[in-house]
Amino acid sequence: MTPHLEKIIGFAHRLDLEIIQTNGADELIVVNAEEKGVFHLILDCEDPILVMEQLIYDVKKPSLEHFTRLLQMNRSLVHGAFILDEKGERVIFRDTLQIENLDFNEFEGTINALTLGLAEFSTELMRLNN
Repeated sequence: MTPHLEKIIGFAHRLDLEIIQTNGADELIVVNAEEKGVFHLILDCEDPILVMEQLIYDVKKPSLEHFTRLLQMNRSLVHGAFILDEKGERVIFRDTLQIENLDFNEFEGTINALTLGLAEFSTELMRLNN
């Protein structure tokens, strides 16, 4: 296990995130904290960055209004953004952080941004995707 992955696992433990999968070869873990809205959040050490991604939903009805509103929501997020996958079929929360000097507060900030973003926009995200 690399030092970067060990650091991320340590941060996950400090936040009481449930580690549901570890892949040392790919330097990634998957975590849950369902009470915070964290569900299968992928933490991928891609030196020199940590990529944090969580699937929010599969897009049922793509539209200009839908995607415009996602971009507007991003303005309110402190860290990370709602993005589309390569095919434009999934909305994902994503943040990237420099891993070498990453501290616990930055890591926690992304988790909190995800939690707050989902709390603030959950009703609207469901409406956009119906």
